[in-house]
Amino acid sequence: MKRIMIMGSSGAGKSTLSQTLGRLFQLPVIHLDRYYWKPGWVAAANDEFDQQVIEFAQKDEWIMDGNYSRTLDLRIRRADLIIYLDMPMPLCLYRVIERRIVYHKKHRPDMNEGCDEKIDWAFLKWVWNYRKRSRMHTIQKLEQVKDDKQVIILKGRNQVERFIESVGK
Repeated sequence: MKRIMIMGSSGAGKSTLSQTLGRLFQLPVIHLDRYYWKPGWVAAANDEFDQQVIEFAQKDEWIMDGNYSRTLDLRIRRADLIIYLDMPMPLCLYRVIERRIVYHKKHRPDMNEGCDEKIDWAFLKWVWNYRKRSRMHTIQKLEQVKDDKQVIILKGRNQVERFIESVGK
């Protein structure tokens, strides 16, 4: 496994799992949010972001976390392992709120400078609706590639912990 892709809702644990696997496998970690969001929470231009993802995906080794459906096929083609964190919505909401408290007036390590942690109703609604809006499309996409790619779907903290234990041996 030299190229690992991690997806899931905000608050699912993508960044945390990426960092853990990066240490275990000695692979560089790429948090796509860091490149999509410019200081002040300004979104990157589509062509600029897409080109950055193309450059990242062409590298020989990486762990890449993030959703960004527009670049999903490109990343899937290059990935050796795809991990989908299919976490319960209440857990994701709890983690998003907890993250806001922990990083009050600071940016997270997986985010760009100038993107201090924030939370608003629109973002909470986005997390609340993730399963209805995005989950089925992601599951269908993973079903299409499961014969050619190693796909792992983890549901809940215990499955994530068992997965980390199994690969850490």
